[in-house]
Amino acid sequence: MMKRLFLILLMACVSCSEKTENPLMLVLQSEHPSISKVMDNLENHEVQILYTEIERDANGSIHFIDHSFQVNAKNYFYPASTVKLPAAVLALEWADADTLVTPHTTYSIARDSLSHSIADDVRQIFAVSDNEAYNRLYELLGRNYMNQKLRAKNITPIRLAHRLSTSEASEAKRLPLHFEGITLKRNDTLDTALKALHLNADLKGEGFIRSDSLIKEPMDFTQKNYFPLESQHNLIKRIFFPEYFNESSRFSLSTKSLEFLKEQMHTLPRNNGYDESEYFDGYGKFFLYGDTKDRIPDHIKVYNKVGYAYGTLTDTAYIVDEASGIEFLLSATILVNENGIFNDNIYEYDSIGMPFLAQLGRGIYEYEKAK
Repeated sequence: MMKRLFLILLMACVSCSEKTENPLMLVLQSEHPSISKVMDNLENHEVQILYTEIERDANGSIHFIDHSFQVNAKNYFYPASTVKLPAAVLALEWADADTLVTPHTTYSIARDSLSHSIADDVRQIFAVSDNEAYNRLYELLGRNYMNQKLRAKNITPIRLAHRLSTSEASEAKRLPLHFEGITLKRNDTLDTALKALHLNADLKGEGFIRSDSLIKEPMDFTQKNYFPLESQHNLIKRIFFPEYFNESSRFSLSTKSLEFLKEQMHTLPRNNGYDESEYFDGYGKFFLYGDTKDRIPDHIKVYNKVGYAYGTLTDTAYIVDEASGIEFLLSATILVNENGIFNDNIYEYDSIGMPFLAQLGRGIYEYEKAK
């Protein structure tokens, strides 16, 4: 209790020193158990939060007011499936730039008898966070290309280093793709190796599971993907507010591809052909609805990408209530791994992580509603 009192006093001092009230501090001081359970044990949860108020003046101009809590790009967290967001955007951009391929052109890939398209891969990524769909886009673009493009757009720091959920995750050689009736201008199927990360806490925990055995030493994340919260937040800003960035920092998407991307980012699994009993509305919408299986009202649109793995839950979102005119950007990450063992699949997603992110979203929503 003394620790929590000290934290509240510290937040108050920070707010006073900045001469402006940080709404995140108000939300995080809530006595709601989903919030207080995390705040009473803050040092174990590696929480980072970014929140942007969006104010529109009478002339239609937009003003961003950014607020943050414990955001530090040097404090490593595993980004999990959030890396699928830049891959999806870059794949659509790549198709728009090609004179022969469109997002809907079908292709085949080695070791797979099915036909695919970039558009359908993007649909699966946002509907159910499909790993294989991401891996196919990774094979198409490669980490060299993706990292170079993102850095050129000033989305930094970032490092996309590997595929997901496969034994060949970081293999340099990529599988060839064949678009029906088209010869691709692409023969760079060998990616270069990446140097190890050297960040705070990229060696994590007290142990980890490998081949069903417990290794009693920290898990090494230095070769993993790296996509810090500010980079995620800035990427989603570019999707919905490109006019506020110089041209070299924007994605070069056609109007049709941009609208398709936005549509897929908010479309719920049940509206995309998936069984609602398994893929409920909050399955990929952690803010506001991650701790419930209730349906999301039609007037609320959550344009986002979540990630969860190794005990880390992350969401980055643009949230719009079309009925009330509320809109804001919110990104957050939290670690829930009480036993300190990684890769054992014993994490407190449902009891701590998901309720925290859902209540965080509701707290910000209520703040916006009261403005």
